[in-house]
This record gives sequence, structure tokens and C-alpha cells, in this order.
Amino acid sequence: MSQHTSGLAIETAGLVKTFGETRAVDGVDLAVPAGTVYGVLGPNGAGKTTTVKMLATLLRPDGGQAHVFGHDVVCEAEEVRGRVSLTGQYASVDEDLTGTENLVLLGRLLGHHKQAARKRAGQLLEAFGLTDAAGKQVKHYSGGMRRRIDIAASILNTPDLLFLDEPTTGLDPRSRNQVWDIVRAVVAQGTTVLLTTQYLDEADQLASRIAVIDHGRVIAEGTKGELKASVGAGSVHLRLRDAEQRPLASDVLRRSLDADVQPEPDPLALTARFSTAAGDAAAEQAARALGELAHAGITVDSFALGQPSLDEVFLALTGHDTHEARSTEDEDEVAA
Repeated sequence: MSQHTSGLAIETAGLVKTFGETRAVDGVDLAVPAGTVYGVLGPNGAGKTTTVKMLATLLRPDGGQAHVFGHDVVCEAEEVRGRVSLTGQYASVDEDLTGTENLVLLGRLLGHHKQAARKRAGQLLEAFGLTDAAGKQVKHYSGGMRRRIDIAASILNTPDLLFLDEPTTGLDPRSRNQVWDIVRAVVAQGTTVLLTTQYLDEADQLASRIAVIDHGRVIAEGTKGELKASVGAGSVHLRLRDAEQRPLASDVLRRSLDADVQPEPDPLALTARFSTAAGDAAAEQAARALGELAHAGITVDSFALGQPSLDEVFLALTGHDTHEARSTEDEDEVAA
């Protein structure tokens, strides 16, 4: 691997980490463009957290190479640490201190004078919507507030690269949206974000490119569109007027699209997932299927053609769905 490729924040080649007989990371190759959100998607135990810890110099790789802005994570660890910040899966601030006290303390540790540290703390508390809670102990914060104060602590000194390791795990939808807004704001200021997540919608919302990791290996990489196209042209979602016609409609769609047809909880709805050329060819094939449904006397009240969802991509690539992925024990945390 070259020492540094212009425009990349992270480059890895054959990155490996083992814990005893467990190969937690098994030859990971990454190329993360600077100034973007890069998603690392995978189930618990896939190797996401271990990969982040190696890139952040918290773990030493057992094989392969990794560079952050051209600096080797082993030989130039101090240079790497000077350019990165890490927010882990759990809040790392002191729960017995107030929001202001936490940020001022960390600011002083980072070299800010007291007045400058208090000013920076106030700016971040205001930006993250925590001004009203600034004087409260963190142990009295909600889950979403804890995540926001934790991210604020990570950018007291604006890093070139911010690692966000499953930042919204366990948060309610409103708090997740608030964290997403913070991530977008951080990137707008020029910071690169490496985001690990189990949530497909999170990767879909934030990441410009995504690597899917399973069993310590990158099994797919690309933009959201490229990943969706890789598992098929898309799916047809339709709603019938007469529920009794659904079995016949399933047969027609299965035959005309050569597709996997699944009934939806709505007794009038069906989804057909098919594999064919993208673009016009997919639309033409779906149009022919509609024609055959009409010829069979089946009335369709609504119809939509779209790409597969990231959930469908994840299932196709890993062999299990996201619910199963999140119920698996996190081997990364056990190992590391």
C-alpha cells in the first residue's frame, strides 16, 4: 500500500486482529474519502468496534497496514492521535459532574486556559441544545442528552477524523434524529466521520459510502445505490382491491417477474423482489407484470417500483436480518 493516497482520510490493507483463537478482524481493506461520512455496517460481533479501536491506536493490529491521513497507526501513533477523536458506544463523561464541568475539565486537559475552556464549553452546550441542562449532573441526563454531551466532548478540539461507534444505540427516534443532525453539522465543518452502526436507516441517512462487515471481513462496499443494485434491480409493491385475488396475483407476479413474492401483513398487499437489469429494463418488466395482472382480471389500486431497501441488502449479504443481528452477543466488546 502506498504511504498515502491524496483525498483519503483512512487507508487499510489486510488489517487483522486476533484474540486467542478468535479472528475478530480478518483482512479488512478500507479507503475512506476525507470530508465524508463513511458507514461501517454489520451485526454485533462482525469486527466493527475492533477495527475502530485499531484505527484510533487503542489496539495494535496483528497484521496488515493502516494509515490515517498518511500516518501509520503503529509507527506514527502520536501523529494519528493528534488528528482523531473517538466516541464509543457508551457515554465516557463523568456522571457526577455537570455538563459544563465535564466540558471545562476536558478542555483544560486538552490545553485550553480556564476562560477559553469555559467559553468553548458554553458554545458546544448551546449548539447541542444542552444550555438548560448545563448545570445538572450528567447522571440526571436522558440517553439522548448523554450522547450529545459525549459527542460534544469529542469535538472540543475539532478533529480531522471523528470515530462514532454506534452512537445512537438505545436512543428513541427523536434523540436519534438529534444525533444525526449533529453528525451532519460536524461534517459540514470539514471533519471526516467514520460511523459504525447496526441500523440500516442510519447508514442510509448519513453515509455517502458504506462498507458491510461480517465475520471480520468486508463483504461489500460502495454507495447506497451500488449496494442496493448489487442484490437485484428492485421490488414491486402493490395493493389489490380484492383480498381474495391475492393468491392469484402472487402466481402471476411469480411467473411474469421470475420473482420471490411475499404477502404483507395488509391482506391486500404484496411485494415481489426480482433480479434483472436496472433502470428501464426493470420498469419494462414491471409494466409487463401489471399488464398480465390486468389480463387475469386482477384490479390493482396502487403500485410502486423501487430499489431494494438496505435491510434487504443486509439480509442478502449476511444471511440474517437486522433484528437477528442486534440480538447477537457483541463479540467485539467481549474480546476487546
